[in-house]
Amino acid sequence: MRFGVSTFVTDDGIAPAALGAALEERGFASLYVAEHTHIPVRRESPWPGGDELPRHYFRTLDPLVALTAAATATERLRVGTGIALVVQRDPIVLAKEIASLDLVSGGRAVLGVGAGWNREEMRNHGTDPATRMRLMRERVLAIKELWTCDEAEFHGEFVNFDPVFSYPKPVQDPHPPVLLGGHGPTVLDRVLDFGDGWMPIYGRGTDDLADKVTDLRQRAGHAVPVIVFSAPPRPEVVEELTHAGVDEILFNLPTEPEAETLAALDRLAGLL
Repeated sequence: MRFGVSTFVTDDGIAPAALGAALEERGFASLYVAEHTHIPVRRESPWPGGDELPRHYFRTLDPLVALTAAATATERLRVGTGIALVVQRDPIVLAKEIASLDLVSGGRAVLGVGAGWNREEMRNHGTDPATRMRLMRERVLAIKELWTCDEAEFHGEFVNFDPVFSYPKPVQDPHPPVLLGGHGPTVLDRVLDFGDGWMPIYGRGTDDLADKVTDLRQRAGHAVPVIVFSAPPRPEVVEELTHAGVDEILFNLPTEPEAETLAALDRLAGLL
């Protein structure tokens, strides 16, 4: 079992370089950071976590800038998006950004992706919420082409470009893993179709996690990685997820200033 943290890196919490260094010093394997480009003032989309949207959603740093800072302050820590809103990003630009992160980190980048829940936010990027799942699929497939082909091209419903040169290429072979977030009835189909692993949020559709992990791996014919996101830091949760066959647990780390964060990491380290 590996252990990491998932968190929101903001302008009023611990700096990403300090956070990365503190995680590595305490034996954590990974850092996954969330993304919201903005939060619309007028919002009708319900937040899946409750009634009131927490402050840190409004103040997130760009995840790839934050992860680069964490990567340059560490030597072993895996640095990943948890999750990148790929339906709000240009795939050619995102492919270059993740490949660059993989290069500067020496092959430690992970791309966690999701379609998102904030429909107003999507629309501000020109994304139709009704087609976001198909859009996500095409953008991920296009990104993989850009990572792995010297002259990459893609022709789909939403993404279309003739042969291009796109560098740098990732350090990891064949490319950084793409983890699919989500817990809906078709999420395992999406993982098998265009993902390299599954990253469900703890407590959202994870009641029968062991059965889903078994089903996913039987259908794939190999041990598909499963990383559980935003797990509460409790021994019984670690035991539960271990028995479910999970590969890595990402403890939820509240967004706080440096002193409070370091104290929280000291407590979390006791569960490693």
